[in-house]
Amino acid sequence: MQATADLPLWAAILVSLFLLIGASLALIGAVGFLRLPTFYERLHAPTLGTSWGIGGVMLASMIFFTVTSQRLVIHEVLIGIFVTVTTPVTFMLLARAALHRDRVAKNGKAPAKQDGP
Repeated sequence: MQATADLPLWAAILVSLFLLIGASLALIGAVGFLRLPTFYERLHAPTLGTSWGIGGVMLASMIFFTVTSQRLVIHEVLIGIFVTVTTPVTFMLLARAALHRDRVAKNGKAPAKQDGP
């Protein structure tokens, strides 16, 4: 494995770019989570922040370790798959639980129930 200082310029630029993109998306998701007023509105921002943010960090990691170890490193793809699959499902279950809780409590925070076609 090469030293980090020996990383070629093109690889360093790509790694830096993907790290900045991933960190920026994660930050946008966190800020959206803090600024949106209701629980239901807060669900969307962290999902995008974690899914797309982890994608940028994952690509940066894959490029860095592929170049420094001089072999193809794709272990991070599993992390990306698990995060991409589990995060939206988790937030959907949280939303359904909160919706059920708010409708049973009849506190007016829940969206109105839609009648089907």
